[in-house]
Amino acid sequence: MDLDSSLLKAAQFCAPHIRTEAGASVSNALEYLKHGEWEMVLLLLEELGDARPQPPEFWDLLADAARAMWLESDVAWYEWRRSEAWNGALRAELCLLPTEEGGRKVPILPGKGLRPMWDIGRRTPEGELSISIAFLWVEGHTPLEPGRCAPVRLLPLTPEHWRHLKSSDVITMHETRPPSGTARIIEVMPPVVGAP
Repeated sequence: MDLDSSLLKAAQFCAPHIRTEAGASVSNALEYLKHGEWEMVLLLLEELGDARPQPPEFWDLLADAARAMWLESDVAWYEWRRSEAWNGALRAELCLLPTEEGGRKVPILPGKGLRPMWDIGRRTPEGELSISIAFLWVEGHTPLEPGRCAPVRLLPLTPEHWRHLKSSDVITMHETRPPSGTARIIEVMPPVVGAP
């Protein structure tokens, strides 16, 4: 599939009345597409995808376009967003413990998936802690340093274990036995099925 075709097909998922935070619409993206300004089109379509949840196919098309432009970090991000659309996800504010308090020694890098364990309040029939796993993506471009906080996205490995969580719930991250951080849920994002 060629670049123009991927971007055009992705644009067809965007409703004409939806606007980005800056007020741009899909018609603006199509105008940039006419002039071959592919990176601008990609950016606008991503922002339109943020303005209204899009199905996995939309994010697949953006990943294809980014791949054609050799934008590997964007490819990884759009593939992550496709997984969110399939499975649902959570946004949270994660605060890592400082290294001197038993926290991790190195920062978590943006764009590098991590797969920590989480205490999300589940227990075994015997009352023991039952951990759950979720992939973690640090939002933005700044590494999350030990002792600091940042917004993250969580992609549960077993989504049905996480369905009881709601905004403001606090969960605990474990990479080893002692906790390495806590996260307050900001947003619960359900799966997106079909075109909006």
